[in-house]
Amino acid sequence: MRVLITGGAGFIGSHVADLLTARGHEVRLLDALLPAAHGDTGRPDYLGDHELLIGDVSDPDMRARALRGVDVVCHQAAMVGLETGVADMPDYVAHNDLGTARLLSAMSEHAIGRLVLASSMVVYGEGRYFCPAHGEVRPGPRTAEDLRQGVFEPRCPRCGGLLDPGTVPEEAATDPRNAYAATKLAQEHLAAVWSRHTGGSAVALRYHNVYGPRMPRNTPYAGVASLFRSALARGEAPLVFEDGAQRRDFVHVRDIAAANLAALEHGPPGFSAYNVCSGHPHTIGEMAVELASAAGGAQPVVTGRFRLGDVRHIVADPQRAQRELGFRAEVGFTEGMAEFAAAPQRG
Repeated sequence: MRVLITGGAGFIGSHVADLLTARGHEVRLLDALLPAAHGDTGRPDYLGDHELLIGDVSDPDMRARALRGVDVVCHQAAMVGLETGVADMPDYVAHNDLGTARLLSAMSEHAIGRLVLASSMVVYGEGRYFCPAHGEVRPGPRTAEDLRQGVFEPRCPRCGGLLDPGTVPEEAATDPRNAYAATKLAQEHLAAVWSRHTGGSAVALRYHNVYGPRMPRNTPYAGVASLFRSALARGEAPLVFEDGAQRRDFVHVRDIAAANLAALEHGPPGFSAYNVCSGHPHTIGEMAVELASAAGGAQPVVTGRFRLGDVRHIVADPQRAQRELGFRAEVGFTEGMAEFAAAPQRG
């Protein structure tokens, strides 16, 4: 198959391109090479001989050129990161939602009936929680007062007691809590509408905490693993917020690429969404210690600092992706962190 990968020069898109090429698929990359994600270095060296079109998915001429002769689209392009305020909303909507709507419209015009969409765990908001007295509940945002007092676990909205986290299945209620999360959920809705109107297959992959080689450093596109890695490279200790007990599922970028391949080759008709995770959660504190030990750097410092709006725990159930796509993460946590600790930094 010939596959268009939007955002194909980036951290995840480039790994998807490498794997698809190795499996015999033809790939074409479309990427705006925005300085916020790539710096001012131009075409990344790691792209090798991949065909790269430099442009924006919102440009109609570039869309037509990119989609010509394509069988399936892997849509990775997005504006990411934690916004600084309400003023950022128009940019998130323009890049993520309007750009996706234009892409889907053009796919219909070109009779392209298969889409793999990069979605995110952020569509769930806070994860799944249980109250000892009231069973499964949906907590509201944590309060500044609790956080200042070091009470980091969410409270039951009925009795005020502290909650226990659980794993989140795909059918869990969505609850996006920032503009980026809202736009990722809107992308899923747009893909579902496109699928109903065209009869096409749309697979949304809800990535969890992705890390690995080619991850950008200290940019809006960097995750917590990259921020810790950058601190270690500067000879500094990683600074861990809250008490470090926040639970996440860290999934290696090669496993993310494998999930895209599985969705491309085995995605069902209609719209479907899948958690893409390892199924083996760790705390942010554990991740910081593992990375620091692998890098031979300073041990992490737990600061107790916090940011309002941060999610406490988000851990996914991987079973649907295993059952329906045949995807199972293969890169172990210790192995992956050791590789990441030694990988050159980008950006």
